[in-house]
Amino acid sequence: MTTVTLRIPDEKHSRLRLLAESRGMSVNKLMDEAATVMLAEFDAENRFKTRAALGDIPTALSLLDKALI
Repeated sequence: MTTVTLRIPDEKHSRLRLLAESRGMSVNKLMDEAATVMLAEFDAENRFKTRAALGDIPTALSLLDKALI
C-alpha cells in the first residue's frame, strides 16, 4: 500500500472530515472510494472511445448506456 500526502485547504479538510463522519468512515476511506469512482469513470470513457474508434458502434453505445446508469 502507498502513502500519499495531499495538501488541501483547512476548510476543505474540515468539510471532508464531516462528510466522512456522516457516512461512518474515515477521511482516508472516503478518498479511497472517491478515487475508485473516478478511475471507473476514466476506464469506462476509454473503453467507449476505443470501441467507437474501432467502428463498433453497437458496443460503444452499450457501454455509454451503462455509464449513464
